[in-house]
Amino acid sequence: MTDKTIFLETFGDSPILRVLDFLVVNEDFDYSMTDIANLSGVGYSTLKLFFKRLEKEGIVVNVRTVGKAKMYRLNLENPVIKKFRDFYWETTKHYIHKKVKKEVLVES
Repeated sequence: MTDKTIFLETFGDSPILRVLDFLVVNEDFDYSMTDIANLSGVGYSTLKLFFKRLEKEGIVVNVRTVGKAKMYRLNLENPVIKKFRDFYWETTKHYIHKKVKKEVLVES
């Protein structure tokens, strides 16, 4: 992950936020822990440190097993995750509008 999202630029670039950022943006798909680590830019060992907690709190859910790999996705039934998604996208929308407004003023 080379480019930071607006959310990560605003709230920090910690491993847990990277994972949540990745899962919100890619919520339509399920991923193995290895894929989550690689695609979010977090080391697999680091992901293992907090992944069980995400599962226990109902933030991520195991949706199926493919071979030996358990596949996970964001738990869209969790009310906290629903609010977090709203917060995530509202933050992104706010900063995009702010940037566009600034660019329009510069061009005027």
